[in-house]
Amino acid sequence: MRLGEKLQHLRFVEGSVRGVGKTMTKSEVVRAMKDELGEAISHPYLCQLEGGARVHMTGKTRELLARFFKVLPGYLVDDPEGYQTALRTEMPAGPDRLKGWLASQAETMVDEPLLAHVLYKLSRAQDPTRYITLLDQLLELPPAEMQRIQERLET
Repeated sequence: MRLGEKLQHLRFVEGSVRGVGKTMTKSEVVRAMKDELGEAISHPYLCQLEGGARVHMTGKTRELLARFFKVLPGYLVDDPEGYQTALRTEMPAGPDRLKGWLASQAETMVDEPLLAHVLYKLSRAQDPTRYITLLDQLLELPPAEMQRIQERLET
């Protein structure tokens, strides 16, 4: 995964964690960095990093972004060609097998950040099977009933 893709993903995750309900904009990230950390990178610099116009950053910038997004500074680099995040070993049998599988699948869904986020949350749930069963039942509902449930959840 390229640095720009990682930054986009982190903005999505940060928006979710903060309850914004959407990916944080670059401007929101810069503003939040300044408010919370007392310093920030510029909006154009963040755009260049995310867009790939700049492929390297200073150690100070990497450390600042890592603090803001709560990741290790080493994460904020392009992955080497051919790098794979998927697990290459068999998952052990037992109750944690599903959680491990969900977490590994979340890591492979970089092009689908919402799906990756949901899979990751499921992998951290105490009983992910319960949520999967509920989703299965929701998918069987008629559209009108689904709309009613969705409206109730949004209020």
